Amino acid sequence: MLSCNIKNITTRFPLLLQVDKSTTKPVDFNPDFIKNVFPKLEYKALLDASRSMGYTELPEEADASMLDNEDFLKKLHHALLELHLEEGALICPETGRKFPVNKGVPNMLLNEDEV
Repeated sequence: MLSCNIKNITTRFPLLLQVDKSTTKPVDFNPDFIKNVFPKLEYKALLDASRSMGYTELPEEADASMLDNEDFLKKLHHALLELHLEEGALICPETGRKFPVNKGVPNMLLNEDEV
């Protein structure tokens, strides 16, 4: 999980998304993997990011009881593994500093005055 590492800020995560171009890349569905990852997720951050990318199929809230629902697992799988930010920016929630994303790779390098 990426976070903003500018000195002297307190709100480093979650980064906001500016989506200029996104893609979907199919990945084989593995329900066991999704079930194992779920407890480690910051679900609200995933929900906001997926909605920024135009994906609105995830429910507003989720808990472990939903892991027996294959439809939910497939939607979570899609949001986690198949949606890709290709061009745009990751934005620090506190400072508004934009970190560019080009060809799917974020540039999180800080300027000298930010270290």
